[in-house]
Amino acid sequence: MYKLFDKWDSSEVEVGDVGLQRYINIDPVILPYSGGKHARQQFNKSNQHIVERLINKMMLTHHNTGKKMTTYKIVSDAFDVINKKTKENPIQVLVNAIINAGPREETVRLKYGGIAVPKAVDTAPQRRVDIALKLIAQGAQKSSFKSRRPAEEALANEIIAAANYDVKSYSINKKEGKERVAKAAR
Repeated sequence: MYKLFDKWDSSEVEVGDVGLQRYINIDPVILPYSGGKHARQQFNKSNQHIVERLINKMMLTHHNTGKKMTTYKIVSDAFDVINKKTKENPIQVLVNAIINAGPREETVRLKYGGIAVPKAVDTAPQRRVDIALKLIAQGAQKSSFKSRRPAEEALANEIIAAANYDVKSYSINKKEGKERVAKAAR
């Protein structure tokens, strides 16, 4: 059996949210470096390992664009920091962070005549996972940018804070903001 980064066993990880089980892939057979084979179909990204999707989201920042091995090392080191701080499997902590950081409700703009009216809608499960990964990656990048904190520590702190539903976390704060706007638009 394959262990993630030769350390972490993903067979013991459980996805607590039933709606997201199909979209968070923690299959221990899949390597977190697929070479883009899941990009051929539109919604095939759910077949990628969830850690590889995090790595790909971390590559979207301007410092790491296209540097997959650099972000691979950042995520690997962040998982070591998570394990030291929480004494838990870092894959389980990441899954809990994704479940907590994904907004359940968003707003869309409907046009009635010449007036744009916001309307609250439920968020699709795949979009919840995408937004959660994006917010976690953005929070890590924002907290490590122009500071002495390394990216590994910033990513680990963001994942731990999101897993514990800490409102001071960037991803949880943004999620709460989206849901607050959606609640006002009901």
